[in-house]
Amino acid sequence: MRRSILAATAFLSTAGAAIAQEADLLPGQPHPWQILLQDAMSPIESQIQWFNWYALAFVIPITIIVAALLGWCIYRFRESRNPVPSRTSHNTLIEVVWTVAPVIILLFLAIPSFQLLTAQYNPPSEPELTIKATGYQWYWGYEYQPADGTAQAQAETVSYESYPLLEEDRDGAGKQDKGTYPHLLAVDNEVVVPVDTVIRLLSTSADVIHAFAMPSMGVKVDAVPGRLNESWFEAQREGIFYGQCSELCGQAHYNMPIAIRVVSKEQFASWYAAASQDLENANAQLTAEIDSADGIAVAGR
Repeated sequence: MRRSILAATAFLSTAGAAIAQEADLLPGQPHPWQILLQDAMSPIESQIQWFNWYALAFVIPITIIVAALLGWCIYRFRESRNPVPSRTSHNTLIEVVWTVAPVIILLFLAIPSFQLLTAQYNPPSEPELTIKATGYQWYWGYEYQPADGTAQAQAETVSYESYPLLEEDRDGAGKQDKGTYPHLLAVDNEVVVPVDTVIRLLSTSADVIHAFAMPSMGVKVDAVPGRLNESWFEAQREGIFYGQCSELCGQAHYNMPIAIRVVSKEQFASWYAAASQDLENANAQLTAEIDSADGIAVAGR
């Protein structure tokens, strides 16, 4: 008994320490000991999280009621109390209740569910930028297509591959900080997008079935060979956010990360103009600019 209490105390202490440190971790990223969904960084993810809590408001009471009824039946109708079993075949009131009640509950769940599903495939405005994500074993390829009328539409098309960042390459890439660039999630070339911009995402695959998943943006769409699947997102906060391939695609499936770097519209315009000529230099300049701004902000706290 004492060992169990000590083990429980140790577990709670560790969990408490992790929760206390969570305030220092970057938002929109997976955290140690995380139980709830990642922070919502897009309008769709905010709706997904609302629906999650809304559904739990039905699921939790139903679970408690069913468990209570089951316990009561086990106690009330056990053999010692009912040596002669009842021969009751049905009860009209009960039949009506357990037919009508689930129908009503399902309606309350179905209506907001369909509304959310509709919103996931209908952006609020015409996308300003289209990004095609192609899955490979085991990395991603990205191709940008700015909308007509934007400043980037006049520049050369930007396309590149994004590989998992190897530990031995951290120093050369300037990504030594594992808090910002986590192990098995960091990549050499992030997807750079502007903040507060509706972005169309097209996903496909060049070999087997993959899936482009970015939890904090509310994006999860299959990448199927020979097919284009469409989704969209709108990042509401600058920063770097991570996802992974969420379709089993082979032995290196565990190490096929997705990284999206959200920057200001001015930074994106500068990056895109430079990336159309020299991607490596454009990424280095953007990283240095962001790290410098973060350093000034930390020093000023």
